[in-house]
Amino acid sequence: MEDQKSGLDVESGKEELSANVVQYEVAGPITEAEKALRWKQDLRIVPLSAGIYFLCYLDRSNIGNAKIMNSTTGDDLMTQTGMTNYQYTIALMIFLIAYGLFEVPSNILLKKLRPSRWIAFLMFSWGALTIGLGGVHSYASVTVVRFLLGVFEAGLFPGLVYYLTFWYKTEERSIRVAFILASATLAGAFGGAIAYGIGHMNQAAGLSAWRWLFIIEGIPSCLSAFLVWFLLPDYPENASWLTIQERDLAVQRLHLEGSKGHHKSMTWSDAKATFVDWRLWGHYIVYFGISTPFSSLSLFTPSITAGLGYHDLQAQLMTVPPYAVAYVVQILTSWSADHFNARGLHSAAMATVGAIGFLASAALPADAYALRYGCLIVAASGAFACIPPLLGWLSSNIFSTASVGLAIALNIGLGGAPGQIVGVWIYKVDEAKAGYPTGHWTNAALLFMVAVGCVILRVYYARRNKKILASGDGEEIRLFKY
Repeated sequence: MEDQKSGLDVESGKEELSANVVQYEVAGPITEAEKALRWKQDLRIVPLSAGIYFLCYLDRSNIGNAKIMNSTTGDDLMTQTGMTNYQYTIALMIFLIAYGLFEVPSNILLKKLRPSRWIAFLMFSWGALTIGLGGVHSYASVTVVRFLLGVFEAGLFPGLVYYLTFWYKTEERSIRVAFILASATLAGAFGGAIAYGIGHMNQAAGLSAWRWLFIIEGIPSCLSAFLVWFLLPDYPENASWLTIQERDLAVQRLHLEGSKGHHKSMTWSDAKATFVDWRLWGHYIVYFGISTPFSSLSLFTPSITAGLGYHDLQAQLMTVPPYAVAYVVQILTSWSADHFNARGLHSAAMATVGAIGFLASAALPADAYALRYGCLIVAASGAFACIPPLLGWLSSNIFSTASVGLAIALNIGLGGAPGQIVGVWIYKVDEAKAGYPTGHWTNAALLFMVAVGCVILRVYYARRNKKILASGDGEEIRLFKY
């Protein structure tokens, strides 16, 4: 038995677990030193990561604001580039195709090139491209720039989720993923408010307001990239802002369930084991279901509010409350999911809430504006809130450094990107007066599928854990998280 345990020496730099080996360390009460360390990490990592994703999401979704900005005067994106609604949808889809293709290679490069360097490079690149959107004059130029934007934004969110596994235990991740992802809901809220303000800059210096929108929102990403290069810590093992004792504690507390900076990068055997693990495909299918509502709300909320009787700059402003409420619900749900080790059931419950919101929106009369606006808030809250627990659940149930990075990227690339592409097509412009029934019915059906999928995975993991406990021979074992 001692020989077997010696093979799991963390300092050896070998992967301590294959994709199919399950181990568990009985968690004791957290010490004061560990609480202090975790808080110190939080202050350095979480606000910076959330700020990065805030800017990323702002630069990704502002095209939805540009589409309708000052449309009554003919100074909007659509009119000045001569795009049709179909061409606009293609430009959105092209972004998502690039997004799906480049997520896996980006996570591999993050491990090879250091998180701070790679994320700073991505950030500067997408900021520059966003500024470039302020100079487009045709459908072709919009499409090309959006594709390149997808290339450089692809690696950020899966990269940040992977990055957290180097610093936090499994039961600590969902709430931190939530703070990062919730910055997207803040970006949605602030994006509407910012668009409302910038909308009044129409023809300032001879530029339409939608051009100023891209320029003004792209500049902070470029400037912040230099801060990220120097301030974002890479791995606990070499964090100079931690004391020697804190670094040792940071490494020790993750010796079984965290990713390691000194471990080898992806090998073919790691990739093969991850690809053929069928339970992970269950997670990917579930994530597909949640990605369609996430995408469609991100891109079409201004259009949806415009279809609720609000117009032009007022429609921009009315996108704020759904995102603001979703932010609070997302944080509370994620904390509860980690606290009670019930990520699957929390995701299922919130997906059901979101589905009911969309279902009611589809069933209500098209002119029931106030009721349908309330349903939009419920739908957004439910849809956004179930995402962080899903991502925390996935990363908690993968047991090697290389595999967790690949699985997170595959989850968002194979599950998320196709789901987001579907989201681009379901809110049809010719259904605006009818209240976008196709979009609402589709999102409701997919969220019900998410709820069922989460329950199935929860039952599966419970059965696996029961078998593991029944076959235990006294050695430490690691159970699957719920």
